[in-house]
Amino acid sequence: MSQVKQNDTVKVHYTGKLKDGEVFDSSVERGEPIEFTLGQGQLIPGFENGLIDMKVNEKKTINIPNEEAYGAPKQELIQEVDKKQLPEELKPEVGMPLVSKGPDGQEINLVVTDVKDETIVVDANHPLAGKDLIFDLEVVEIK
Repeated sequence: MSQVKQNDTVKVHYTGKLKDGEVFDSSVERGEPIEFTLGQGQLIPGFENGLIDMKVNEKKTINIPNEEAYGAPKQELIQEVDKKQLPEELKPEVGMPLVSKGPDGQEINLVVTDVKDETIVVDANHPLAGKDLIFDLEVVEIK
């Protein structure tokens, strides 16, 4: 029986959890496994590495340290923005997601982390940066 190796295209069901058991993403709940090719950098390294040598219908749980997931939060991705730069109708609140456009037109997802009198603080780090992740994996198909 074949095993998952680099450059294989696979279909995988997964449930991603934090150490406290909170589920942050699950293909099982959506009812559709993800399909991707290993080695193309589409997914975090720890996820891809955890699939190596698995067989079809095999299930396992892997622990991924933040270094092999989304890395540590970067201070340079946290910025203070003058409220005058925001749309007038926007009433920022802590935890509110925002989207900004970079100089190249690329959209950047932000989260408001603090609201002050004249400014807000926004964080462009991935929401899972700095967190160790746990994934329950099941290989559905190896192509």
